[in-house]
Formats: sequence, C-alpha cells, structure tokens
Amino acid sequence: MSLDQHFVRFTRAKSVQKSPTGLLAELCGEVRGELLRVEVVRDDVVRLKISRGGVFDEQPTFAVCADTTGADVAFEVSVDDALARITTARLVVSVWLDPFRIDIHRPDGSVVFETAQGADGTYQTYATLNDAFTFARKCRPDDAVYGLGEKTGRQNRKGRDFTLWNTDVLNPSATGEFTAGRAATDPRTDPLSTEFDPYYVSIPFSYHQDARSGDIAASFVDNGCRGAYDFTQGGQYRVHFAGGQYTEYVFAGPDMPGILKSYTWLTGRMSLPPIWSLGYHQCRWHRYSQDDIEALARRFREQDIPCDALWLDIEYMDGYRVFTWDRDLFPDVDAMLAHLEDDGYRLITIIDPGVKAEPGYPVFDEAVERGVLCQTEGGDLYIGQVWPGNTAFPDFATEEARQWWGELNAAHVQSGLAGIWNDMNEPATGEISPTGMRFGKGAYPHERYHNQYALLMAMGTTAGLLQAMPGKRTFVLSRAGSAGIQRYAANWMGDNVANWDHLKLSIPMATGFGISGQAFVGADIGGFNGHTNPELFARWMQYGALAPFCRNHSVMGNRDQYPWSFGDAVESIVRDAIRLRYRLLPYLYSSFVRAAETGAPVQRPLVFDYQYDPAVSDIDDEYLFGPDLLVAPVFEAGTTSRQVYLPAGHWYDWHTDQVHDGHRHVVAQAPMDRIPLYARAGAVVPMWAQAPSSTHGHAPSSVELHLFVPAEEATHESFLQEDDGLTFDATQGACIRTAFAVTRAGDTVTLQATVTGDGFDGFARDELVIVVHGAEPESVRVDGTTTAPSGHRITVPNSGQGFTLEFDL
Repeated sequence: MSLDQHFVRFTRAKSVQKSPTGLLAELCGEVRGELLRVEVVRDDVVRLKISRGGVFDEQPTFAVCADTTGADVAFEVSVDDALARITTARLVVSVWLDPFRIDIHRPDGSVVFETAQGADGTYQTYATLNDAFTFARKCRPDDAVYGLGEKTGRQNRKGRDFTLWNTDVLNPSATGEFTAGRAATDPRTDPLSTEFDPYYVSIPFSYHQDARSGDIAASFVDNGCRGAYDFTQGGQYRVHFAGGQYTEYVFAGPDMPGILKSYTWLTGRMSLPPIWSLGYHQCRWHRYSQDDIEALARRFREQDIPCDALWLDIEYMDGYRVFTWDRDLFPDVDAMLAHLEDDGYRLITIIDPGVKAEPGYPVFDEAVERGVLCQTEGGDLYIGQVWPGNTAFPDFATEEARQWWGELNAAHVQSGLAGIWNDMNEPATGEISPTGMRFGKGAYPHERYHNQYALLMAMGTTAGLLQAMPGKRTFVLSRAGSAGIQRYAANWMGDNVANWDHLKLSIPMATGFGISGQAFVGADIGGFNGHTNPELFARWMQYGALAPFCRNHSVMGNRDQYPWSFGDAVESIVRDAIRLRYRLLPYLYSSFVRAAETGAPVQRPLVFDYQYDPAVSDIDDEYLFGPDLLVAPVFEAGTTSRQVYLPAGHWYDWHTDQVHDGHRHVVAQAPMDRIPLYARAGAVVPMWAQAPSSTHGHAPSSVELHLFVPAEEATHESFLQEDDGLTFDATQGACIRTAFAVTRAGDTVTLQATVTGDGFDGFARDELVIVVHGAEPESVRVDGTTTAPSGHRITVPNSGQGFTLEFDL
C-alpha cells in the first residue's frame, strides 16, 4: 500500500479560482492533469475532491444525507504565487501550489492534518494508479487513532493496519485472501480470532488524536470501494482505496463529541427506536415450530424473566426461500402472532438478500419480470450459492429494486411481525466469488457497491416497514453495513464465539461502532459459535444487559443457552441482570433520544468524554453506558474482583453507594452476582420501580429519580424523556421531557426540574420518587414547601410539571 514509483503523482497546482463554496484548481501530474475542489461545508468541515478524467462524481456513495452546499458559512479565500488559502471561523485550509500539498490547521495554528513526505522528500498528497488512489498524513508515534466502525483488537487503532471490505467471517471462501500468506503465529490466520480483519461493516471514518495536546481531528472518505488504512508507521499513516473517486470530509474538532455531532449531521442519525427494541431479545438458530415458540413465550413468563422479542432464524422458511413460511412448522402464523402480542411479545424474522433462483418461486419470477436482479458483465443473472442453493441477488443500487424489496417486506409484516433481521448482506455468496455481481443493471462493477450493499438493502427494508406500518417506528437489524447504516438499521457484531476473548472483544468493538455513528449495537450474548458455560454465560448476560442492543443468540447444534439452561443459581443472576436493564429503561431510552438528536453513542469509550485524560486512550475493558453510568464487565473466568479506572469527578459504587474520587484506579468487588457499575456524582438516573415482564402496555404511575449527591460544588445536567415509545409523534412534541440540573452550593443540594413537551396519549405517571444516594436528608423543600422524606426517598406528586427540590446535607 506504499506510495511507490508506479503511482502517478500530482506535483503542482495552478489556475486557482474562488468558487461559491471554496476554490477550484488545476492539478498537474506526471501523466495527466485533474481538478481539485476544496469546499466549505460547515465552519468546522471541509470537503476535498479530486476529479477522475476531469469529471467529479457528485454522489460517490449513499452515505451523505445532509445539504453540503455550505451556503450560509462565512469564509475567505486568498491566493498568491505560492499558496491558496481558505479560512473559516474554525479551519484554515492551505493548498501549496508547487510542490502541491494540502495542510489544514485551526485558526490557533494547531494541526488538523499535514501532508506527509516520502523517503525522497516528495509530498504524498495524492497519487493514483489504475483507478486506485492513496495519500499519507503526518502523525507522531504516540498519537492515537480511533474509529473505522466494526474492527477487532484494541480501540486505539495505532500500530495496526485495516482493510475495509465487508466480509462473511465464517466463510472460508470470503476470508481466504485475508488469512493466506501470514505466519502461523499471526492471529489473523484465524477468522475467529479477536484480531482478524476485515469484518462485516466498513466505515471509512477515523479520528486522529494529538498525543501532546489531546486535540482530535477526523476524516471521512466518502468512497464505497475496498479501502486500506495503515497506522503501523510511527511518523505517518497511509490511506488507500482500490477504486472510486477521492472525496474526503475533514473535521476540525478539537473535541470528539463535536466531531461526531458533525459527522452524524453529514451521514445521518438513528431514528427514535421503538421502546420494545430496547428490551431483552431471545433468539436461536433452531428448527422451531409454532408450538415451540408459544411454549418458549410461556416459559419466560413462568420464570418471571422479562422479555420483549422472540426471533426466528432461517429454519422458519420454506426451503430457505425468503418471504415464505414452512406451513408444516407454522400452520397458523396469524394466530401465533396474535397470541404472542396478547402476552406482550414481538416476533422478528430473518430475511437474507439471496433469492432462490427457481422458476415457479413467485419472488424469483417477479424479480426476473421486473428486472431487479444483479447481472454479470455479459448480461446474465449473477448466481451465488447460499442457503437455498443457487441464489440471485437484488440490484439494490437501483431505486426499482429497493422499492420492490420494500413491497415484499411490507407484505411479510402485514400479519403482525414487528421488525426484520437482515443477514448475509455483505453480500455473502458462498463458494462463488461475488465480484461477478454487477450493479445498476450491469453498469457498475461489484466493487463500487459491495460495501454499500447492506445499507441499500436496509433502505428498501425500512421503506417497506414504513409503508406497512405508517406512523410506527421501525426496527431493522443488519449484520453488514457502511457509513450511514445508522439511519435505517441497528447492527449486531455477527458470528462471535462463546469464549472469554470474544466477550472482551465486544466492548471495544461496540464503542468503536458508537464513535463511528452507529449507536444501536450489541453482540450475541453467550456467543454464537461453540458451547458456552455457566460462568461465561452469566458474565456475558450481566454485560449484555448493559449494552445498547440486548440479544441472546446461538448456532444450531450448540448446547442450550436460555436463561434457565444452567440451573437455578445462574438463572437467578440472569434474571437480576435483565430486570436491572428493564428498570433502567427510562434512563436507557433517554440516552437513545440523545443519540437520535446529537449522534452521541449510548455505549461510549471513556475517551469520548475524557479525551484530555491521557490515561483513557487505551482503556478497552470499561465504558460509559449513557452519559452517567460506568460499566466494567468481568471477562476472565474465576474473577471475583477487578481493577477499574474512574475518570475525573466522583463516582458512586452502584451496589454499595461508596463514593470514590476520580482520576484513580480502584479495585471493584465482583462476585458472581455483581458487575462493577458506577454512577456519576451529580447525575439523576431515572428508573422504573419494578421491572415489567415486557414494555408492552407498560405505563407506570410512578418513576424513580436516583439522585447521586455531588461531592463538591458543581452543577450536573441530566434528562428524562417520556413518550409513547412507538410512534413518531414525539418528534412533533408529543412527549414529556424533564431536564434536571443538580447543583451543590456548600451543604445545600438543589434539584431543578424543567419540563417541555405537549404530553402524549397514554401518559399515566402521577408521582416521582427521588431516591437520594450519598445523604439522608432530614427535611426537604419542594417548591418552597417543607416535606419529610422517608429515609432516602422523597415522593413528589407530579404528572409532568417542573419543580424545585432542595435539601441540606
């Protein structure tokens, strides 16, 4: 991936002109010339584009959904004999003319990026060869790199190299090129190792942190072709794409939350999730029958274990033909779904993109008639081989195919299904190479849309669900994805392994997703491949219950891993973990609201909130769950305590209420029935008083507000959003949002609650119970009226009004 002698470099820029959005220049190359566009998108974001054959590709992918014209952004352009410069309030872009290079700084002179030089001193700004292109940027050996979405290994990407090519990790035909030729000691020879690369999702969005200042800048390369990022060299990093056009968005920072807010403005944010999708999900690849599913539903209620969703893997279909049911196994789907709904369950079925290539199968016949399947270069239907045998694939690059797919999904869920599970959408093609699959009715090579295939499939799926259930929030789960997938689907982490290493891996993989724009993520609890064991399952469930997406899933032929499969002791631990999740749903849901509005991840690395603390850059084994809870899972057998780093501030041990100073390591006790969990001092954590059996119809009259008393003078803000959890009405104001400001001034603590929103149908709360941690006040003033608490609990009649609560320590 080096910039070697074969690549064609552009050595000079000339004829610089100011444009309505920035500047345009001619590049002089060793073989031919091209055009450079530098465009202001926001005052903290610029776009760099270089033409190919003198033509700009204005929509290289489907990732960007924002208006990027930058029409309202003030900027200045200056040009002299050596330099063209664009200046905004937050960025200074310098285009050096001879030799050609691009550097970007902030107005204070701090570096956003600087072009690297090769061993011969030439600037490695941009070079191209046979449609590939590459560039290199300066860095320091101790700088940190984050992002790139779903990647194995450490969260700090520095010191490693990565490929962006959506890959079916369990398919030797797909992984062979990435395992071949490596030393036997290299863990990447094993696709199931925690270092194997690439994985199912490719997001060319990365952060670069300056180790000296702590400042962060970021880059998003809007390109769907195979990419490669090399962070192994100390003084520079290199980026290479095998095709497509160079389009890069550069984010000034310097703070990670601000960058992520800008990136998700550009590529979109998740919609509000349906509340039930935040509950516990039970799944297994198994040949269930209708009676089995109804019995499974009854078992959860009998065991008093909350559960909102049951899932069906591929065995429910007739011969693995998508959008069909095996009527021997499921003779009365409508009745089954009605029974499940009555007991508070949703049902979700898997849908693969592969369509059995079988004349007489209505889905295939209609696809052929409508011309919505992928072709080869010669005009034949492309045929892969997946579960049903010979398989054709929808040409999702066309609007016609996405619309057709949406219609099929709409018809499929009409019976009462709640959502769709998109699998095998890398796309997985079995033993047959996918490269012969072309898109756009044969006009585009496979490489252009391979990484975007899952995104395009999710676009069609979501459109179909909205058509079938207008006004209802959709739920789609996808295995693969690319930049922008968060607009349409959640992701799970694919086919993991039932071992401690994969439990630990799922933490940085989830946080890497989170800071790459995808907030709704989770790993298969217990592990998909291989046999789990009681201790591993219990620990994984404790962690999985405190992750954005909470689903237990395993492969056919594995030992059972239902909550009750390992005896009463483990069942009790699992029940408690799931009940804690359900009690925390008001807090968790509000964290998802924040993600939908700002892009802030639900499961976030410590560096997201504490980037200027050098101790957190390499912490991979703990995370923040929402803004105010710190989770430190157990990921080794036999562990009854572990070390936890607590960042700045003060932190309450969830289990003991002991207050710890931040900026230090503590030893957390972790017997089998406890996961180390801490709450931020000053936070208000809303909870349900009891865990319901499901969210279906749950409208509590009382909500608890767990107030963690600040240990020093400060103000901390939190919020609770309550709405119907099912429709989009909340986006139009049909909600109750209560903003909390907790202030300590001397020995007086004040909780100020401010309410916005128009209310909503079904709102039933008539009281708030403030549970005080860190103090037992003798008297409390609510809106100036003194009231007596009951120990640590203060009951305030409240049906959606603001209030002020004060007490003295």
